[in-house]
Amino acid sequence: MAEVKLLGLSYSPFSHRVEWALKIKGVKYEFIEEDLQNKSSLLLQSNPIHKKIPVLIHNGKPICESMVILEYIDEAFEGPSILPKDPYDRALARFWAKYVDDKGSAVWKSFFFKGEEQEKAKEEAYEMLKILDNEFKDKKYFVGDKFGFADIAANGAALYLGILEEVSGVVLATSEKFPNFCAWRDEYCIQNKEYFPSRDELLIRYRAYIQPVDASK
Repeated sequence: MAEVKLLGLSYSPFSHRVEWALKIKGVKYEFIEEDLQNKSSLLLQSNPIHKKIPVLIHNGKPICESMVILEYIDEAFEGPSILPKDPYDRALARFWAKYVDDKGSAVWKSFFFKGEEQEKAKEEAYEMLKILDNEFKDKKYFVGDKFGFADIAANGAALYLGILEEVSGVVLATSEKFPNFCAWRDEYCIQNKEYFPSRDELLIRYRAYIQPVDASK
């Protein structure tokens, strides 16, 4: 049997993407929790360039970067397809996956930064939400009628955005401003609850990193 290990963080959306894909494929794996303040020799050896999680190790061979790992899992293991079969749909899936991945930094900065840099990040996050709100005006998934690659990539917008909003008090997505996006997010979380990490554990983790907004000011 193939040996599969995943080096990651239990509260990381990037690690969660990989775990999700492995579960969809029915692949058994060993999860190795990393400490980013004291990175393991295995992580440093497996990803010597970026020294980041997640890293998938399959039969002793490391694969890095969450979106690259998703494609590898789809090709290397039997089970339901994660990327569409049609070439055009595959291109669309990759486009939207890259879009939400690229915009993720603006969302994170909206919560973790302060002052002018935070405001700039919030504007970029609002633009992303506006585009996604329009995209989900009349559909449930990024591509076709099946949950897949781009939807997994959007776990940050679907799950972690709400966690960070609750912890920080900074609210980016409201049903008044972005009704289609919020409806999509709600349905996403209901349909895929079995694949999500514990919400309570995520809240505890991120409360350690984010200073809540003082509502009295």
